[in-house]
Amino acid sequence: MAVTALDVDAVRARFSALRKPTAFFDGPGGTQCPDSVIDAIAGYLRESNANLGGAFGNSRRSDALVAQARLSAAAFLACSPDETIFGANMTTLNFMLSRTVGRTFAPGDEILCTKLDHDGNVSPWLELAHDLGLAVKLVELNDDTTLDLDDLERKLGNRSRVVAFPLASNATGTLVDAARVTELAHAAGALAWADAVHYAPHGPIDVGALGGDVLLCSPYKFYGPHLGLAYVNAELAEGWHTYKVRPADHRFETGTLPHELLAGLVAAVEYVESLGWDAIQAQERALGQHFLDRLPERCTIHGLPTMDGRVPTFAFTVDGQTPAAVAERLAEHEIAVWFGDYYAVEVMKRLGLPGGAVRVGFVHYNTTAEIDRLLAAL
Repeated sequence: MAVTALDVDAVRARFSALRKPTAFFDGPGGTQCPDSVIDAIAGYLRESNANLGGAFGNSRRSDALVAQARLSAAAFLACSPDETIFGANMTTLNFMLSRTVGRTFAPGDEILCTKLDHDGNVSPWLELAHDLGLAVKLVELNDDTTLDLDDLERKLGNRSRVVAFPLASNATGTLVDAARVTELAHAAGALAWADAVHYAPHGPIDVGALGGDVLLCSPYKFYGPHLGLAYVNAELAEGWHTYKVRPADHRFETGTLPHELLAGLVAAVEYVESLGWDAIQAQERALGQHFLDRLPERCTIHGLPTMDGRVPTFAFTVDGQTPAAVAERLAEHEIAVWFGDYYAVEVMKRLGLPGGAVRVGFVHYNTTAEIDRLLAAL
């Protein structure tokens, strides 16, 4: 079945932010919001702002909003609404969840992270290990930045309790074989703990199909507001003693939620659904290929050289220039990129890039004309 091509002009018309001259290639750090998300946030504050559980109109509308936000989050992750968790951001949620599961660990237990991870899925485990006398092992990368699954298998043992891994690298765009990682983790009796932050704007998530136990992501990376979203398997969660105030309804949420941001989340999920993943992925693959086909020789890609096995996020260096200098020069041309390690600490160590790299990330609202501006500037 043919995929309907995305009408990028019509898409961009839905974003007031894209009327600026800036070419936004900073999506890996946070995407722009369509106007429907902004309107939903403002609309809640104008019309429904209240705490939950009251008998009056605003409170009842807020109750309904939270229920709808769980339904929307569940649709995005393909899980049950009661398995969704909202928080400030992925890292904050991960610190909370790691401490919760840590109550079941003993000194000498082991956590496996990967050298492909964002530090939001490494440092919570390092700090937990410090507190509880655990060991943290880092799974190696192959030279092409794919995860070394043989090394993962070697490092798993009878004290392994968690395998923490990304679905896609926020630095190099490399995809991870999540099903295989989960299979290996479960065979060793460990939990599969997935960071989906970078993958979430680029493709559908189905936690049942992945088979993992915990998954975290950030709506502000998929056209929503600054918020964290997590999934914990319901059966697993039943056995955890969580940190919460006694009357709270939700097992993991510790206080009043940012209701206006949940309204934005609902609108963000509706926005993605209005386009469809097939059209989004076809557009992004075309953008990535356009960039790779025309990249100047003075630029070196660090990671997979084609669009196979990756999302359209690229780490590169420019001969004779520091990443910071490149980013500053591009900013002068109204081109937004990132530089440094972007919290992918172990990736940059593995690549031998102490100063990090320039990072560009394309999402479906970018255009080939914008990429041509980038290439000309490079």
